[in-house]
Amino acid sequence: MAATYPKAEILFPSHLIPQLRDLRGEEWQTLIERVSALPETHPDSIAFALMMIRLDGCLDCFGGSYKFMRGCALCARQTITQFKGTDAELVKLYHKAQKELARYLEEQKIKLPS
Repeated sequence: MAATYPKAEILFPSHLIPQLRDLRGEEWQTLIERVSALPETHPDSIAFALMMIRLDGCLDCFGGSYKFMRGCALCARQTITQFKGTDAELVKLYHKAQKELARYLEEQKIKLPS
């Protein structure tokens, strides 16, 4: 499938985060700038990817689906631009993902580089 649809990935990739910057207001842009500067292995970058995976519905995406054929970048951009809530609600979803990830890492005794 990768050769047929080179734009599609399995889950939201962190290298797409900067492309989402100008899609919303100042609060969203500030979040994107901060998270974009982090390595993909940083817990805050992983939490952002987790939030996007949930918003985009990555776990329900499959080869041959319309979303899969369009690729992750277009899917993520569309998800953010069509989000019905405010920037503050998006940031709140991000903070929720941060807390869930921190709890999981603590329970599993996993230490990520920061």
